[in-house]
Amino acid sequence: MSPFNRRSHMQEIASALQQLSADVLFLQEVQGRHAGREQRHAGWPQHDFLAAALTHSASYGMNVRYDHGHHGNAVLSRFPQQLAANHDISVNRLERRGILHTVIQPEGWPQAVACLCAHLNLLARDRRRQYLTLQHYIQQHVPAGMPLILAGDFNDWRGEADSWLGRGCGLQEVFVQQQGQHARTFPARLPLLPLDRIYVRGLHVNQVAVCRGQPWSHLSDHLPLFASLSLAS
Repeated sequence: MSPFNRRSHMQEIASALQQLSADVLFLQEVQGRHAGREQRHAGWPQHDFLAAALTHSASYGMNVRYDHGHHGNAVLSRFPQQLAANHDISVNRLERRGILHTVIQPEGWPQAVACLCAHLNLLARDRRRQYLTLQHYIQQHVPAGMPLILAGDFNDWRGEADSWLGRGCGLQEVFVQQQGQHARTFPARLPLLPLDRIYVRGLHVNQVAVCRGQPWSHLSDHLPLFASLSLAS
């Protein structure tokens, strides 16, 4: 889900996410601090407010800092998070981007799962550099036999990420696997562009869906993606 509509109330977002009842949430452009809005509205930091409403744990990785606050990626999980590290993948001064790396232990699963929450650049040439950075990061920091979820706002309307991440890391995009094409998520009111992704490795995809219509179309300018996953046999 990326980013939160600035006019929306956090309680409305929390209520929608409660109805979704997801075990793990990958969020982008979450505000960790905003000096002005904190004085006027409840729900700060946003990741902690949502985690409390969902009774989830929260990890936050700051990507952009400004005078009155900062924002970044967040992972909310029903399960304990064993690790949280934020890795800077920025390639210019104008777009500060990162990947938040956390590890969760789903109840009853014999293996932990690596979770990477990503937000990539707007320009294709910048994203290609970030795909290569993602390849190297995964190869160095995620064990080859460990199940992996990489999800977020890839800004990848050209559909280039699949070949980079498939070839370099063995990742598969869940909508391409299930439906033969990427899900259109932007703009939320009339989705035309497939900007967002859920990539997996070592996991079976049971079901995928795009959260369309109300309330999602007015809570964010991107529609959320949903995937039901289980351990690959």
